Amino acid sequence: MKKFLMILATCFCVVTAVSSVSADTVNIDAKASVLMEAETGKILHEHNAHEKLAPASVTKVMTMLLIYEALDQERIKWDDIVTISAHAASMGGSQVYLEVEERQTVRDLTKSIVIASANDAAVAMAEFVAGSEEAFVTQMNKKAADLGMENTHFKNACGLDSEGHLTTAHDIALMSREIILKYPEVFEFAKIRLDSITHKTARGEEEFGLTNTNRLIRSYSGATGLKTGSTSEALYCISATAEKEGMQLIAVVLGAPDPTIRFDGAMKMLDFGYANYALIAKEEAGTPMGEIKIYKGKVESSPVVIQEQINMLAPKGKHVQLDGKVVIFEALDAPISAGQVAGEVIYTWEGDEVGRSPLIIPEDIGKASPADIMNRMFKRWMFNDAVTPIDEIEE
Repeated sequence: MKKFLMILATCFCVVTAVSSVSADTVNIDAKASVLMEAETGKILHEHNAHEKLAPASVTKVMTMLLIYEALDQERIKWDDIVTISAHAASMGGSQVYLEVEERQTVRDLTKSIVIASANDAAVAMAEFVAGSEEAFVTQMNKKAADLGMENTHFKNACGLDSEGHLTTAHDIALMSREIILKYPEVFEFAKIRLDSITHKTARGEEEFGLTNTNRLIRSYSGATGLKTGSTSEALYCISATAEKEGMQLIAVVLGAPDPTIRFDGAMKMLDFGYANYALIAKEEAGTPMGEIKIYKGKVESSPVVIQEQINMLAPKGKHVQLDGKVVIFEALDAPISAGQVAGEVIYTWEGDEVGRSPLIIPEDIGKASPADIMNRMFKRWMFNDAVTPIDEIEE
């Protein structure tokens, strides 16, 4: 269809002063690191971002993602009961000491994974979601491919060292971004410092305490999650998430020599991001951006509105000139359902695209009846307007 263009030019200045935290201060004694802004996916800092490394329990970000996906698709429910297998109970490393034939809810097993990084709980949930850990790992690798995690291959659901179980700091940021944007309810567990589950075995019930492995939850303002990990091969790792000033950041550290460097490195990157960048909000969802002609409808035209707000990442203190190009279709035929795409708006900065959003019809538009069309033709004749085109009255 033919289109028409409307060019918008808007200026923004991020007024917050730039802090003394500079890129030079983001020097981390680790094998790899990445800082990503979650909404735009922009990389603000990287070091060996694509080097394949063992991720330890940061693997569980993908395990958590598939659990929340299964819940969202109603393939499993929070109150479902999971019977612990011998395989799940045999996991070493970080665990909550589940016993064979013990019964736990999906909620308590997921809580144990997110808060306490429990390997036994992760494998138990993998088996429950997919039937076996092997089948679940197949799903993990498929999801990784779907997310563009080109340098990732998982061998297990919990992150214990295994030959060929590798990913990258960049790929971890990608899967972390996916879960926090698509399933932000993960923060309900990720921000908990202390909690507990109840072991339910043949001997009876016994309380077991959970302590969050992510020290940043209690030591860094704005910290929201997400996952730590450590093994002899991977050393100390973290995917740390935080939110301040309406902006979510993801800081990934792989292969730090000790846990303090892991946490300090994540905080350095987060401090750098919040000191030097901000999100600029463009028009809100629902903002009218023009009109479109409607053929054979109850109305002859309709407003088109932005479907979703676009935010742009920009350096603090820098004058930002955004250009917006609005593209609206020439016409649509009724009937039309609310949400029908009628064009798009594209924002650019210094020649580079920084975001786009569909333009949609905000309300249902019914098809005009013969009486509607005849009444429209009569009114136009009375006011000497052009006669309704023939394509409006023919079927």
